[in-house]
Amino acid sequence: MRLFLLLAACTAALPALAQDRPAPGQITVNAPAAQPQATVIAEPVALLIAGFDADGDARVTRAEFDAGLKRSFDSADTGHVGALGYIAYSDWSLRWMGDRNTLPSPFEMDRDGDNKVSWAEFQDRFALIWARFDKNQDGVIDRSELVAIRPPAFSPIDGKGKRGRR
Repeated sequence: MRLFLLLAACTAALPALAQDRPAPGQITVNAPAAQPQATVIAEPVALLIAGFDADGDARVTRAEFDAGLKRSFDSADTGHVGALGYIAYSDWSLRWMGDRNTLPSPFEMDRDGDNKVSWAEFQDRFALIWARFDKNQDGVIDRSELVAIRPPAFSPIDGKGKRGRR
């Protein structure tokens, strides 16, 4: 009985083993190496700003920024009350920045603690964001100002099996 079970298990495994080996004369292609870790990144708010580029010149002027910001705010302010509750702000963040938990958070923006983000609070916070991204202070944010260079997160393993600098 044990011999029968052993033979049955081997027979069931044969098709899987045969798939790993190429047929005679078959050309094989090596699988591509894993994609290298990105070293140039963009914050979700940077992607939002890039989306405000109305004329497609890969630069966002302050006028484009203000118009895009108002358009995005109004899309979430469905009651046209001039403020977003925290849930509406979360919906705005999901739609415009890709996730409900991106920064700035509604708690950071709600300066008067009334549990909603007014248009004025929204504008004030984004004025600070504009200033942070307009690094050369020329009144225009170009793509190079929206990305950040970061070092790889992990160092290669040295010859002694330790991670670190060489």
